[in-house]
Amino acid sequence: MLLYIAIFLVAVVVAVYATVIVFSHKPRAPFPTEDQYTTNDGTSEKYPLPARIDSSEKSTFKDTGIELSIVIPCYNETQRLGVMLDEAFEYLEAKYPNKYEILIVDDGSSDGTDKYAIKKANEFKLKPHVLRVIQLTQNRGKGGAVTHGLLHSRGRLMLFADADGATKFADIDNLIAFLDGLDKNEPGLAIGSRAHMVNTDAVVKRSFIRNFLMYGLHTLVYIFGIRDVKDTQCGFKMFNYNAVKNIFPHMHTERWIFDVEVLLLGEIQNMKLKELPVNWQEIDGSKVDLAHDSIEMAIDLVVTRIAYILGIYKLDECGKLNKKNV
Repeated sequence: MLLYIAIFLVAVVVAVYATVIVFSHKPRAPFPTEDQYTTNDGTSEKYPLPARIDSSEKSTFKDTGIELSIVIPCYNETQRLGVMLDEAFEYLEAKYPNKYEILIVDDGSSDGTDKYAIKKANEFKLKPHVLRVIQLTQNRGKGGAVTHGLLHSRGRLMLFADADGATKFADIDNLIAFLDGLDKNEPGLAIGSRAHMVNTDAVVKRSFIRNFLMYGLHTLVYIFGIRDVKDTQCGFKMFNYNAVKNIFPHMHTERWIFDVEVLLLGEIQNMKLKELPVNWQEIDGSKVDLAHDSIEMAIDLVVTRIAYILGIYKLDECGKLNKKNV
């Protein structure tokens, strides 16, 4: 009897392992043109991005005078990006003049998002190279766009923010304060959160199906190990350089649930993190397909967590470190 039980358990483990392998992710290598950017210098010239940040000891912060890097993933965002940029430019020009950069990562848009971003930079009379537009040749997903942007950023602190402007940009002050309170070389994450708004009109008046799916996802996230963060999906997260260096080279997930892998990698490495309340309002024009993407998110969440438990996902830059050591 015990033999049959043992055989059954082995079969279950093998089946789970095989299933996770099938559904696991490995991000594609960037195309050569994706390591370049354009800016508002009146030309269409492409300039090389800074060298990609990796997890090696050789990859260290180089102080170029940039305090803040803002990474904005975009997919067909000409209708929503303007409000977000207006608020960001106003804040950054007032508080960090000549000390910030904005990276628009255009994830295969077809509506001229890249040209629109350049136009907005000209409206605010930004110096060339403050706003940088990176065009991805092939759509990667929000997580892939965020990862690509952060790994080519120059800032001491780096924020990724959704293009819809749903979060009040000035709330960045609280995130900066937390990270600046850490030891100089200590990796840290500051997580914008809408958890305090659960009983407000912003959430209560959302459709039943949106709230149902939101609570369902939160339950899954809690079951699979993220218990110290109530709102994992808010698109407003900030990192210091060492957090980016130790998280994003290892990222596998490029779709909607990438936020959870970010937090898992932070927790696995015992990084300091703090969830901080931000002001938020729902903005029309979401790219999320509620039915399809919710199923995809649930699958990706389960696969990601089990992949780390079983050692399928490791801190090896998605297998690149193993190849370097061969």
